[in-house]
Amino acid sequence: MKFASIALAALAAGLSFAALPAHAEEYPLTAEGAAQFVAAAEKDLFDFSIDTARASWVNATYINEDTDALAAKANGLMTEKQVQYAVDAAKFAKVGGLDADVARKLHILQQSIVVPASSTPGAAAELSEITTRLSSTYGKGRGTLDGKPINGSDIEAEMGNTERTPAQLSEMWTSWHDNVGKPMKADYVKMVGMANQGAKELGFADVGAMWRSGYDMTPEAFAAETQRLWNETKPLYLALHTYVRRKLNEKYGDAVQPRTGPIRADLLGNMWAQEWGNIYPLVAPAGAGDLGYDIGDLLKAQNRTPVDMVKTGERFYSSLGFDPLPDTFWTRSMITKPADREVICHASAWNVDNKDDIRIKMCTKVNADDFVTIHHELGHNYYQRAYNRQPFLYQSGANDGFHEAIGDFVALSITPQYLVQIGLLDQAKVPSADKDIGLLLRQALDKVAFLPFGLMIDRYRWDIFDGSIQPADYNKAWTKMRLDYQGITPPTARPDDAFDAGAKYHVPGNTPYTRYFLARILQFQFYQAACNQAGWKGPLHRCSFYGDEKVGERLNAMLEMGGSKPWPEALKVFTGSPKMSAKPMLDYFAPLKKWLDAQNKGETSGW
Repeated sequence: MKFASIALAALAAGLSFAALPAHAEEYPLTAEGAAQFVAAAEKDLFDFSIDTARASWVNATYINEDTDALAAKANGLMTEKQVQYAVDAAKFAKVGGLDADVARKLHILQQSIVVPASSTPGAAAELSEITTRLSSTYGKGRGTLDGKPINGSDIEAEMGNTERTPAQLSEMWTSWHDNVGKPMKADYVKMVGMANQGAKELGFADVGAMWRSGYDMTPEAFAAETQRLWNETKPLYLALHTYVRRKLNEKYGDAVQPRTGPIRADLLGNMWAQEWGNIYPLVAPAGAGDLGYDIGDLLKAQNRTPVDMVKTGERFYSSLGFDPLPDTFWTRSMITKPADREVICHASAWNVDNKDDIRIKMCTKVNADDFVTIHHELGHNYYQRAYNRQPFLYQSGANDGFHEAIGDFVALSITPQYLVQIGLLDQAKVPSADKDIGLLLRQALDKVAFLPFGLMIDRYRWDIFDGSIQPADYNKAWTKMRLDYQGITPPTARPDDAFDAGAKYHVPGNTPYTRYFLARILQFQFYQAACNQAGWKGPLHRCSFYGDEKVGERLNAMLEMGGSKPWPEALKVFTGSPKMSAKPMLDYFAPLKKWLDAQNKGETSGW
């Protein structure tokens, strides 16, 4: 406890001496002045981002009133800087004769802030207090199971327990949404108003338009691009939805899950019905559904610990030629949930000093989901380290979807053969070809089921930010969009004054979500490219490029670019194509789609 107090005091002292941002007035409105302004802003943001990251890390791993206050202060100061730099960058962006590098950095300064405050005195501090409170409200959230309180990490796990009754699932779903989402609605409404005012000062119509402007294309073109990708993959989702609905009807009966119409959200093995893999035992194909192993069971049989799981993930990246994780990763990461304090369990990856202080934050459990999540989070860390020699403003993914896709495409390589290579699975237990439909269905329950959810989270918020959805209709609109996109419905009637969207971390955490939709598409594009580079000749879903340093070399060439070039250029470096494509995903699941269509004959598709 004493150490924590000293650390917090040091943070507070450090934040009190934060440098003031450089103002545009200090530099001439010329091409040379713009270059000088960018250099000063970049240095200031680099230095101060370290203070902010440390305050945020302590707050996320040690939630209390003091760390809330310190994080709010740090993030408030950072927001003030970002707002000032964004406003000034807009002035320099109009100057003629700008160097291309300077012009790109000015654009990044203009649009990279996620929740902008207005320039009104005190606005940034107030907005930071609200956003910190929203995040902490989520982190402290509780639901109930059999009438007893249950925390966020445990309730997530229990929602995936196929032995729970529909009544228990409904209780957990309803209590979590009531207890976590509803209390934050007033803060969220206020935050929307303040952030929109800030976005307008930066020259954007609203916050949603600002978010969509960060993809090397217009906001309108980006919305159209994501819609194109969804249209290409929607038939596969509909086939999966139809099949899963029938299997749940057979399991629970018409009174719980009708044979037609939407699926009851709490029956899908996940609090948000975003990924359905936990219910695989309920929907597995007859005769081919038993894969012969469960990764979680394999880990437990060998007494593997959460730290062992992370070391296994590290070895995958090392096998591609990447350097081992630094010693500080192991001493500074939060790999398991501390027993003595509140923390934000939602998994995340950090680079605290913008160099090599990379860490993960997880409440890891020994199960298959977290084994995959570890490979995903480490993908962020290796990406962060690959571009750490770039100027600060380029220390990001080519677009935010890239950052999410790196670990995901590596996790696609967690095939049965990979499990044999790392000593988790006996060769004799590798599923034969007649189990391929089972393997593909298990993947589709996560990868394909996620697509409409990944798209609608931001579309919902875009409509809030532009005023299409008013506060009185927040919950009604949320429920309708989940029906329209996902074909799901709540297990209980939802009151109009609820705020069910707030029960999903990324909403109170103000994390743009389309990145995850893009990542689902990009990961298959990356995966197919890696398998081609590795010379793989078999079915795509059986490919593992574990141990192929040539793939690692090509991958690193893309990663080290960071955000220094438009994302199509980065995409081309690794895949050979500058265009995002859903075709690799459709190729991967083509055998499953054919099988689903046969299974769904005579069934009503859609809802």
